[in-house]
Amino acid sequence: MKCNRKYRHSISTQYSFIFIAVFAMAILMLYVANNLLLKKFYLRNKEQEIIEAYDSINQAETENEFDTDEYDNELLRICEKYSLDLLVMDSNSQMIKLTGKDANALKMRLWDRIFSDNIPEGETAVADHNDNSPVPGMAKPPSDPEELLESTEDYSLSLTKDVRTGGEYMEMWGTLGSGNIFLIRSAVESIDNSVAITNRFLGYVSIFVVLVSALLIVLASKTISIPILRLAEISEKMTRLDFNAKYRPRGDNEITLLGRNINKLSESLESTISELKSANARLTKDIEEKTEIDEMRREFLSNVSHELKTPIALIQGYAEGLSEGVIDDPENMTYYCNVISDEASKMNEMVKKLLTLNQLEFGSDTVNMERFDIVEVIQGIVKTTEILTKQNNIDVHFPNGDPIYVWGDEYMVEEIITNYLSNAMNHCSNEKNIDIDVRDIEGTDRVKITVFNTGDRIPEESLEHLWEKFYKVDKARTRAYGGSGVGLSIVAAICNSMGQEYGVTNYDNGVGFYFTLDKG
Repeated sequence: MKCNRKYRHSISTQYSFIFIAVFAMAILMLYVANNLLLKKFYLRNKEQEIIEAYDSINQAETENEFDTDEYDNELLRICEKYSLDLLVMDSNSQMIKLTGKDANALKMRLWDRIFSDNIPEGETAVADHNDNSPVPGMAKPPSDPEELLESTEDYSLSLTKDVRTGGEYMEMWGTLGSGNIFLIRSAVESIDNSVAITNRFLGYVSIFVVLVSALLIVLASKTISIPILRLAEISEKMTRLDFNAKYRPRGDNEITLLGRNINKLSESLESTISELKSANARLTKDIEEKTEIDEMRREFLSNVSHELKTPIALIQGYAEGLSEGVIDDPENMTYYCNVISDEASKMNEMVKKLLTLNQLEFGSDTVNMERFDIVEVIQGIVKTTEILTKQNNIDVHFPNGDPIYVWGDEYMVEEIITNYLSNAMNHCSNEKNIDIDVRDIEGTDRVKITVFNTGDRIPEESLEHLWEKFYKVDKARTRAYGGSGVGLSIVAAICNSMGQEYGVTNYDNGVGFYFTLDKG
């Protein structure tokens, strides 16, 4: 993934500037050191070379090896190695050793050294025309400007400038252990010119090296900054709770370690947030359930108090009439007692149904699934209620004869059919027929049990409220037969507990209530 985001203070740019600045500073320091120290370093090395040559000559002369061919070769090697000119003369001004092309120049320089120090100021010397040596009567040679570097009893070492040639030399002259005099001379090239050439070359090389290094530093810094930018993008996504992006380690360094730790942090945060969301969902559900339970409790208390208000008032009224002696004949007293008994029985029945409904809704009533014959169950209920249907002149038709096995809680299924049949008897009119039907639902492994009664259709606006507790379509009629408005709520709760469907359908000549069961 390419990191195209621009940063005002990019770490790549900062590192590049830092490395380039350090590199440029190092080159500048090298340039300054070259100007200030190179000449001194060069002269110091030349000084050591001349001293080493003197020590070698003096030792060879002391050990009587000075005149051997082997030493001549060694002396030539030393002088060529260090670019030295050497002249050794005895006390008679006879040349013993010479390395270099211009012997006369060396002899003149050595005489200048010897006689310039021995002829008093203002005297003259006369030269011997045979050997060109100064003799009394000849003018003292002019002195050269020089800088004394080192002086001992045996030699003097100085940096001087030849006024005749204009050349700059480092010279050592003095006496050897045998008494012979010597001159070691080395031309010191123009250090200033060499320093200028070196600096110019260093400048050209530095420009090239800085450009190449800058390119390499930029590329190198990007290899560091790109993973950091990638980590920044991942962390930014984490702030938006997006934990899909992961860092892919490359190599084994601190950035890789940071990337692995960010991946672990991302996984940990994702897991923690997932757990928090799950806990929040459970908490929300618990709050909703608690709110629903509280609402159901308030509704239950309100409905129960409303439903019990009438029978309690009747019981209280008739009981007070009896206690106050409002009536005195036995027949009326029996009637009062029957009313009190009937109302108490209705209250008892309603309380039982409410307890059953409460157990179903709150899941405290366990569903016991078993395989049974639904036809046999329906036949048993029809036979039990036969005396009531005959009293109300209702014909109940249930033509099924062959066993039909289903799965369900047999006791709860009996409760459903009993409620449906009781509801059908209370609302049956016109032809006063009740039809019970059990048939397969096409394309499924279920059966549909329907209890149909002839009579008035249920208003469309009331259909969706039938399953609510204490809901009554016709309150006067429901009160007349002692209904509580809880029966269909019990049916809905039972079907929900078994995971089955239920409902009601209006027909032209009546109403049919149904529910489903799995075939066994």
